Amino acid sequence: MARENPIPTRLKEARKKAGITQKDLGVRIGMEPSSASGRMNHYEKGRHTPDISTLQRMADELGVPLNYFFCEDEVSAELACLISQLTEKERVELIEKLTAQKKPTQDS
Repeated sequence: MARENPIPTRLKEARKKAGITQKDLGVRIGMEPSSASGRMNHYEKGRHTPDISTLQRMADELGVPLNYFFCEDEVSAELACLISQLTEKERVELIEKLTAQKKPTQDS
């Protein structure tokens, strides 16, 4: 069964949260003003999929990590954003904490 592409939904959510128009986002990432709105609309409608470098520019402009666009649910998307705000040390500590919680105890 084919999965739905999460990019259009994530892109629209992040853009709206940032409070900018499709045209503004397009122009900010280097598109021509005359075509920016239409191109962004096609991305948000899923008619076209942006290449990875375009997605990275969008992520940078919208303040989300690149992997945010690939999250299939809201919880994963929120986690991706929160984790991206952690320092490298905090990320390692989080991995260690989560790994320790998953390990079965010796008494089990």
